[in-house]
Amino acid sequence: MYVRLLTAAGLLALASVPALPAAALAHGSPVTPISRTAACGGNGSKTSAAACVAARKATGGRLGAYDNLRLANVNGNDRERVPDGELCSGGIALYKGLDLAREDFPSTEVESGQRLSVSYRGTIPHEGSFRIYLTRAGYDPAKKLTWDDLGTEPLADIKDPPLTGGAYRMRVKLPERTGRQILYVVWETSSTPDTYYSCSDLVFPEPAVKKAAVKKTTAPPVVKKTTAAPAPVQETTPAEAAPSEEPAVIGAAPASADTTMVNIGHWLILGALTAAALVAAGAGLNRARRRKNG
Repeated sequence: MYVRLLTAAGLLALASVPALPAAALAHGSPVTPISRTAACGGNGSKTSAAACVAARKATGGRLGAYDNLRLANVNGNDRERVPDGELCSGGIALYKGLDLAREDFPSTEVESGQRLSVSYRGTIPHEGSFRIYLTRAGYDPAKKLTWDDLGTEPLADIKDPPLTGGAYRMRVKLPERTGRQILYVVWETSSTPDTYYSCSDLVFPEPAVKKAAVKKTTAPPVVKKTTAAPAPVQETTPAEAAPSEEPAVIGAAPASADTTMVNIGHWLILGALTAAALVAAGAGLNRARRRKNG
């Protein structure tokens, strides 16, 4: 009897205490490809990674729960509510270490043109839309993520995907990219006022290293030393003969041995004729003088 009275009294006392509100429950995060929250956040799967350790240190020693990175009453105005450089944390101080510009956050290897499977863990189901972005070509992972890095349009906008095996499952085709990139997922729920943000690090193959072009030079022809046959002597006419190096005398014909001898003969004949003429002239003068004197 005494025990029953104590039990009843205890139940009455408990009933008189106002019920405490239940702690806010978390709701979701991408696990494939693994997000920074799922890897590094509270209950994350890769919290020992160097980048995760640095992220906790930057946040004061701890990160918020991996599936509770959310803002209320955003209403699609993501770019106004989440500042540049704070996209991975959603601008929430408890997650700011996730905004570190590091290239060693846990990542997923992918390829251009791949239909990437996205598995978004839903610890509490909600209706809503997923906007999936990918950093632009030329994105610099050494700098903090900005909205300009994502462009203006998402790769995909998927409304109310099926929840199977505890996760929302989607596919998105990846465009041409190289190196390290970020898949940015915005989950805007329609059954609550909350919007969730996450960064998943992707690694595309680097472009093939282009070898320096080797200039192809034409090797000089190999000259075989052979005994050249004597060149045949070609008979040339005077018109084909090489001109003399001596300057030409205007109006003078080229001299030869034959023409020289002919010229000498002409002079001798002319001299003989002249002498005969002189002798004849002298004889005539003498006859004329004898006639005059006689």
